[in-house]
Amino acid sequence: MSRPPSAPPLAEVALPLPLFRTFTYAAPEAPRHALVPGTRVVVPFHGRTEIGVCLGPGDPATLVGKGGRPVVPKAILDVPDAEPAVTPSLLAICRWIADYYVVPLGVALRCALPNALTGADAPTPTQRTHRVATLARHVESLLHRERIFARAPQQRALYELLEANGGRAPVGQLLEQLRFSPSVLKGLVARGFATVDDEVVARDPFAGRAAAAAARHRPTAEQQAAVEAMAGGGAGETFLLHGVTGSGKTLVYIELLRRVVEERGRSAIVLVPEIALTPQTVDRFRAAFGDRIAVLHSALSDGERYDAWLALRRGEKRIAVGARSAVFAPLEDLGAIVVDEEHESSYKQGESPRYHAREVAIVRARAAGAVVVLGSATPSLESWANATVGKYRLLTLPARVGGARLPRVDVVDLRVGQGRPRPGDAPRSPVDQVLSAPLQKALAETLEKEEQSILLLNRRGYSAFVQCGECGDVTTCPNCSISLTYHRAPERLVCHYCQHQEAPRDRCARCRGETLRQRGLGTQQVERILAERYPAARIARMDVDTTGAKWAHAEILDRVGRGEVDVLLGTQMIAKGLDFPNVTLVGVIDADTGINLPDFRASERCFQLLSQVAGRAGRGPKGGQVLIQTRLPTHHAVRCALAHDYHGFVREEATGRESPAYPPLVRLANVVVSGLREDATQALADRAAGWVRALMARRGAAGVTLIGPAPCPVERVKQRWRWHFLLKAEQPGELTRVARYFVQRFEVPKQHGLRVALDRDPVALL
Repeated sequence: MSRPPSAPPLAEVALPLPLFRTFTYAAPEAPRHALVPGTRVVVPFHGRTEIGVCLGPGDPATLVGKGGRPVVPKAILDVPDAEPAVTPSLLAICRWIADYYVVPLGVALRCALPNALTGADAPTPTQRTHRVATLARHVESLLHRERIFARAPQQRALYELLEANGGRAPVGQLLEQLRFSPSVLKGLVARGFATVDDEVVARDPFAGRAAAAAARHRPTAEQQAAVEAMAGGGAGETFLLHGVTGSGKTLVYIELLRRVVEERGRSAIVLVPEIALTPQTVDRFRAAFGDRIAVLHSALSDGERYDAWLALRRGEKRIAVGARSAVFAPLEDLGAIVVDEEHESSYKQGESPRYHAREVAIVRARAAGAVVVLGSATPSLESWANATVGKYRLLTLPARVGGARLPRVDVVDLRVGQGRPRPGDAPRSPVDQVLSAPLQKALAETLEKEEQSILLLNRRGYSAFVQCGECGDVTTCPNCSISLTYHRAPERLVCHYCQHQEAPRDRCARCRGETLRQRGLGTQQVERILAERYPAARIARMDVDTTGAKWAHAEILDRVGRGEVDVLLGTQMIAKGLDFPNVTLVGVIDADTGINLPDFRASERCFQLLSQVAGRAGRGPKGGQVLIQTRLPTHHAVRCALAHDYHGFVREEATGRESPAYPPLVRLANVVVSGLREDATQALADRAAGWVRALMARRGAAGVTLIGPAPCPVERVKQRWRWHFLLKAEQPGELTRVARYFVQRFEVPKQHGLRVALDRDPVALL
């Protein structure tokens, strides 16, 4: 068979490998499908097969080996897809990611596709099917029907059932639920009255979850003004929607999407930061848009993600809702991208390619002529700075919907009454050490009024660490430079970085002492204390340990919504996006968790967390109150959270980032050097930093400064020692130039497991 005219003799292919180059392959003589840019291809590579993406015709000039001898290209093994898996618009976005975040193009392309399309073992994903019986002949006359089925009453019953169901029904339903025997169906098929065919069934993760009632709310004047501004925005325009908690930002998103999807016939993407938020958000969008919604996030199975991806690719679904990776939804004619809680760090990918979904959304929308909405009650300082200089258009929702007031926030100073006990003082009970008297009183009153409470402690487990009472030694992880957290149910010591687990020890490993004390609080311990203090209260704990099962988040939140939970206790996943009118009390067990971490964003994260969790209270007509327990009541993150003063926090925090300069005043890249040996890792970090300094001096990169190298705050993770240095620049282009030259040219030794990783625009430096 001759080669199809559209198939080039050579093809340029990007592979998901840590190599800054593409590869040239020979096109197959008779490809299964057309070989065009964006098509997945199966190719041989060093004795194995890889799934790559065709970028277009290959360049014969690349087929030159050592000494100028020509190289015979290997042939593409298969072209499995009838249509390109990567659309031209997504291919352009992946090229931008590769350039800006300094990663190989093949690695960027891999993150834009579902797992079912990137595994070399299954280049053509399978879809779930079921058998469907369909009427093939219609018998209109009752007399004729009686004569035909005179000796087969069961066949007539089955025929009439199919007729009543519109002419078709799943075979499984007929055989299992309606109790027809297979022989009856076979007889109907044999006589030509029905056919049985396989039909693809989309795997819907929400199939067993009823959609919320489609109540249409009338927007307030402020909400309507925001919708009109966004709907009339220019192509590629970015809006920062700064709305206090409870101001109805979700309603604004829905009304905007009505304009974009229903009136203009375009498509849209809605990003949410946490899987915990997805069920509630999806419920609201499903109520408004029905089956036009597709869900994309990591809690789904590969099959469910592939089916959702395919429905979006075919245009069967017009709105993609999901976490970070949903920014790559294969939608054409995008009209809007919404990034809810835009300040959240979970929008940043933790491994290569270390992209930020918010930034990718802005670039993608600009290319598609769509508007971008960044929504938050506590915007990131970067987004606020962009709105201040006019790069983004600022819209505000300054008040809660329905005239509700923001809750009263009070601080409980944990330093009071916690000094060294004097002789004769009664020992403080565990309850009093965890729950202050004001918080205990507020909890009791809330329970008495049959209202609900939310308690935040951003640390899971039972105790933060175990310490020897004789020598002071703390049990640490053998793989990481952190202490092991004590979990009580089941009883074990766990590293929250590498997931190492071990049984609790009877003696100190250092001095063999028998006095081992548990230090610090975790959500498991608070749950036990609450159960002892309030035995009649119905308590639900929501953290990583209780939400491992699929849709466990949704099940817990559904119980809260039905009034089956009196106290919801959890980590940061309960602090944002939840809307329960009967929650009238929010308590923060320890506001100081994370506030003094060696990270320039620590105060910002603390303020955002406190402000967000405070916003869960008083969202109904009953009002609400917030109690924050802290030992740092004068810290600006705590003071501003008490007053719901975002602008005041920005003023103080921005001043602290002037000297030394940190984002948003400068652009930042964190270069992390890691290895299995401490001395080799330090030596490579010193050599890499010196190499970059010499490069900047030689190439005249005056706008870039280098800080370090130094050990990372967490020096060892998963048996790997870690050092880092920072690159700062006022202009992103200069930083890109230095970072790309370094990543592509600096040689990393192959011994001792040494690696170098570059994190552009890091959200944390730990």
